[in-house]
Amino acid sequence: MIIRYNEDRKIVETIRQGLKKKDGYCPCRLEQIEENLCMCQEFRDQIADPEFEGFCHCRLYYKEK
Repeated sequence: MIIRYNEDRKIVETIRQGLKKKDGYCPCRLEQIEENLCMCQEFRDQIADPEFEGFCHCRLYYKEK
């Protein structure tokens, strides 16, 4: 399993700026709850699935099989 940043540097920079503004919480989510801390629970659940390949919700990370 390989997890990497999105290849689009503009997206990565935008999301990283949002993370700084929201103290590490996903900038794409409204609630600041533990499950939304980056790397969010949704993506951690997705990467636990050996068949999943794709981006996290905000498109910062990509999981390759």
